Amino acid sequence: MLFDTHTHLDQEEFDAIRDDVIQQARKAGVSRLVVVGCTAESSRQAICLAGKYEGVYAAVGIQPNYLAEAQADAWSAIERLVGESKVVAIGETGLDRYWDHTPFALQQEYFDRHLRLAERHDLPFVVHMRDCEEDILQMLREARRRGPLKGIMHSYTGDEVMAAECIELGLHISFAGMVTFKKSTALRECAATIPTDRLLIETDSPYLSPEPVRGKRPNQPAYLKHTAACIAEVRGVSLAELAAQTTQNACQLFGIGTNDRS
Repeated sequence: MLFDTHTHLDQEEFDAIRDDVIQQARKAGVSRLVVVGCTAESSRQAICLAGKYEGVYAAVGIQPNYLAEAQADAWSAIERLVGESKVVAIGETGLDRYWDHTPFALQQEYFDRHLRLAERHDLPFVVHMRDCEEDILQMLREARRRGPLKGIMHSYTGDEVMAAECIELGLHISFAGMVTFKKSTALRECAATIPTDRLLIETDSPYLSPEPVRGKRPNQPAYLKHTAACIAEVRGVSLAELAAQTTQNACQLFGIGTNDRS
């Protein structure tokens, strides 16, 4: 059984097909998944989906590219939503220098807020990173000085050196469909180096459809099997072993019993 640790099934691409997407995921062996919020409203929707579907959980947060347009009460809403049933993580948070949607200082302020919120509630945080590796590391190092960290470097695209430091800081490394792309040799080599107990997999659906369905939209949790098979191959293990280990890792990180699909 597979665990898709990062999806955006709340998005409109799935409105007409969501039930079928969930069904197809189960047929493909994806027994659990997390719907990750990018705004206060999408975080509410993630919680609603977690309440509706067995094996679906929620993460709540404000993604950095959406901060500039967030309502004044958005952060207080996130703070309230943390206590809702089946919320297993804080995020998506992090930093982004690729898109110029939010002043960087504001991104840093809210990344810090998310990190502190996760610390208060003893929940893992979900890190978005794009063109800002050193900025991310600086803030993670500062947070680590306050106490132990637990979180996910989501849809990881960094190098082996950064991955090793993130692991030392206490984080898990999660790979999405990009690891399957033909040009992603270095990323596959990185995936092969991650300690067994810190490895996670995800789709980031509806984005980043993996080979051999690259370009097909929307990406969906059923396609996680392709990413899992790719990583299993480069690590020299069976798909069944890779699936069991990454599911165990996710369940432990999110505080979900291995038999719990409520």
